Amino acid sequence: MRACVLGSAAGGGFPQWNCACPNCRDLRAGRPGLRARTQDSVAVSEGGERWALLNASPDVLAQLARYAPLHPRGPRVSPLAAVVLTNGDLDHCLGLFCLRESTPLAVYATNAVRRGLVERNALCRTLARFEGHVAFRALELGRPVALCDAAGEPLGLEVVARPVPGKPPLHLAGDPPSPEDNVGLWVRGCGGGEALAYVPGAGALGDYVAHLEGAGCVLFDGTFWSDDELVRLGLGRARAAEMAHLPVGGPGGSLAALASLGARRKLFTHVNNTNPALREGAGERRAIERAGWALAEDGLEVILE
Repeated sequence: MRACVLGSAAGGGFPQWNCACPNCRDLRAGRPGLRARTQDSVAVSEGGERWALLNASPDVLAQLARYAPLHPRGPRVSPLAAVVLTNGDLDHCLGLFCLRESTPLAVYATNAVRRGLVERNALCRTLARFEGHVAFRALELGRPVALCDAAGEPLGLEVVARPVPGKPPLHLAGDPPSPEDNVGLWVRGCGGGEALAYVPGAGALGDYVAHLEGAGCVLFDGTFWSDDELVRLGLGRARAAEMAHLPVGGPGGSLAALASLGARRKLFTHVNNTNPALREGAGERRAIERAGWALAEDGLEVILE
């Protein structure tokens, strides 16, 4: 199975359009040790012919354009066949509305996320231009699902969605909280082999952590380094925990809590523009690397055996 990190930044990307924090300011100034990043998404394929996206970011068109395996194979013939959503956050699903040009797609989401997107969102009408334009299919928690395209043809990939502590985005708030609001995805080829564990949003550790051990590559929530990151920079009042993101650093952070994780590749993704670990050579980046982790970067390819 092949995977490519199409985007590795949190919502807003890096640099963020309306932000002049030290990271964004220095990146715009061309200071060394900082790399631009688009919003988080991963492409996966068994064999490299047909692909699925894990989340469809608002940057999806630029991401598809710069990754050759996702270029069209003929007039209106795309290798992209399915999208799998971890939740209803705008930075994870807005890209769907950029993929409306009459190519059939299968969209996999939990029922809670599907209801929020389809039943409350008039924009979804643009994804129903003709019969079978978009086929929504349910992700049932803990049950392996073989991914297929909109016509039902298998892609050779299997995904398991597992509940991860989080919260629904503001535009989907109002319903009682559900374990389906936020999930992690474990993806592997239908013939077996190593799994890719994709957990871009995690408000806390939980039962899902036991399943990380069995993955060949882990992409984990690296949004914030510290719980008070935005507060200290004067960029907001919310702490990481209030935004359902477990910080990377500190004694209670994910880096310490997952220190014994034995996955072959361990990568932090969904990195916010304020995270000091974005700077090459920074103490926070060195701490990540000493622990056997790395920051995911746009364009990074991973082969799972």
